[in-house]
Amino acid sequence: MPGEGLALRLHDSPSGGLRATAPGPVARMYVCGITPYDATHLGHAATYVAFDLVGRAWRDAGHQVHYVQNVTDVDDPLLERATRDGQDWRELAEREIELFREDMTELGVIPPESFVGAVETIPQIVDAVRALQEKGAAYDVEGDTYFAVHADPRFGSVGGLGDAEMLRLFGERGGDPDREGKKHPLDCLLWQTATGRPDEPAWDTELGPGRPGWHIECTAIALDQLGLGFDVQGGGSDLIFPHHEMGASEAHVLTGEFPFAQHYVHAGMVALDGEKMSKSKGNLVFVSALRRAGRDPMAIRLALLAHHYRSDWEWTEDDLLGAEARLSRWREAVSLPAGPDAQPLLDRVRHHLADDLDAPAALVAVDDWVAEATVLDGNDREAPRRVADAVDALLGVRL
Repeated sequence: MPGEGLALRLHDSPSGGLRATAPGPVARMYVCGITPYDATHLGHAATYVAFDLVGRAWRDAGHQVHYVQNVTDVDDPLLERATRDGQDWRELAEREIELFREDMTELGVIPPESFVGAVETIPQIVDAVRALQEKGAAYDVEGDTYFAVHADPRFGSVGGLGDAEMLRLFGERGGDPDREGKKHPLDCLLWQTATGRPDEPAWDTELGPGRPGWHIECTAIALDQLGLGFDVQGGGSDLIFPHHEMGASEAHVLTGEFPFAQHYVHAGMVALDGEKMSKSKGNLVFVSALRRAGRDPMAIRLALLAHHYRSDWEWTEDDLLGAEARLSRWREAVSLPAGPDAQPLLDRVRHHLADDLDAPAALVAVDDWVAEATVLDGNDREAPRRVADAVDALLGVRL
């Protein structure tokens, strides 16, 4: 496209304000991925579409993008689902990972350069745990290895939460604050011993037979793939604590340096029937189910883009119906033989995306061009193609 994108400003959770990202020639981003025990729901999709916009804006501004995403392909929820359904956990993970990739492809999400599973990262995770042990930041509880979170004097700086709130969230989001033998209720699991757990997967390592905890997985992958101080750590807002808080502290202790990431960027939650979509509640709308029902993936993407990525919102059928009507209008307009000048639209879309990914405003800008194109006799024969190219490149919507 002509010209170049603007410097991208994003909301940073620790500071609570907007800050410009300042990547080098290669912009580095890590976004936490799925635990593959069920299909991609719209909450997942909204998050990955949002960070897809980050990559698109950076590319438009002239950067290469090294995007890393993990997949937690061994963890308690996956094992529990496999046991419930009488499946091999590896087969369940493989099937759901493939469905996730299909959904992302259909939604126009540019795939990460590195898509890394926990299982293939066991050696790096073991090295990280051993390094924390050597630094006196890890200890044993009945064969399991825990990270002493207060070994990092900056623990708590990502979410800025009080102790009571951290304890509540830790218990709700996979932690074990009440386990006896821990030095502090917030200390998190690094390595889970296979002793006493004969039916669970385990790897023979220098730590003894076992498997990794959740947080150290992302810490090890990010440091291995991107190094310290990468540009954006991303995910849903439910990952601020404990996941991103714990991961940052593990990295600070491992490296002795700060910060783990320059920006912590978090997407809002998508609700259905008054509650956040979650696998535990079962109130989910799956991308794959919508696709099987014949709904256009580009309309699904437009429905997601109509809400600012940081907002919490509730999905309704009207979201999709409105997006389908919008997509039809856009496609009709770019099929015209000519239209109004596309450059002002391109400038507006770039401006809105650079302003903390204001996709809703960018959609309105396209709406305005479409309205003008359909009621006036435009004289620029290149404009419809240029608009289609811009919408594809910047918003990821194929017209």
